[in-house]
Amino acid sequence: MGQHTLQGRTEDELGWFKRRQFLQAAAAWTALGGYGAALAQGRSNIVRVEGDAMVNGTRLLPGQIIQVGDTVATGPKSSMVVVLGNSSILVRQNTKLSTERGSTPDAVGVLRLVTGAVASVWGRGSERKVLTPTVTAGIRGTGVYTEVLPEKDGREYFCTCYGTVNLSVGASTKLSQAEYHDAFWVDPSAPAGAALRRAPAVNHTDEELEFLAQLVGQRTAWQISGRKGNGSHSGY
Repeated sequence: MGQHTLQGRTEDELGWFKRRQFLQAAAAWTALGGYGAALAQGRSNIVRVEGDAMVNGTRLLPGQIIQVGDTVATGPKSSMVVVLGNSSILVRQNTKLSTERGSTPDAVGVLRLVTGAVASVWGRGSERKVLTPTVTAGIRGTGVYTEVLPEKDGREYFCTCYGTVNLSVGASTKLSQAEYHDAFWVDPSAPAGAALRRAPAVNHTDEELEFLAQLVGQRTAWQISGRKGNGSHSGY
């Protein structure tokens, strides 16, 4: 089952990937050639959507294409999975994010999470960034999960599910390297040097990361090694 400890989320919210229509959507996306083919054929790059979502302040339309530079917002009981270049992004309910262009027009250089939660898988290439109100995360060929918790006095959560991430919180920096989930609570009110505190893997699952990796032609570190467990370490 993978990482399945809940903190303010629901079983249904984490179990979406088990539904037949979403598995079929992922298989169809891959069979039809992925992002490049969708772009060439003018098809939507949204692999799944549930409920209502807004793009640049306007309600998402059926078949709409999300572009780098757009602002996306989901409401209660709404979510989506979108592929942009070689990045795949799962947007949970009550989330607002924006993207900025990277090295090419179709590449995400920056994912800026304002509130809510996002799981994302990033193909190899130049370093990209995930930004939250508190964290700057430099990522490359990585799978991560990020959550901003305004109801928890601005506390945040960050997990390097696999890969290498350069984390910065104010003047503090950490190198997080993981084969299988290296997670932190982020407390912006903590004393200098103490903003990052060890956390369990919560609110995201191995299967979600595997699903996202499949969409961009990847496998997770544990799929490659055939081993799950404490293969993580962080540069403390």
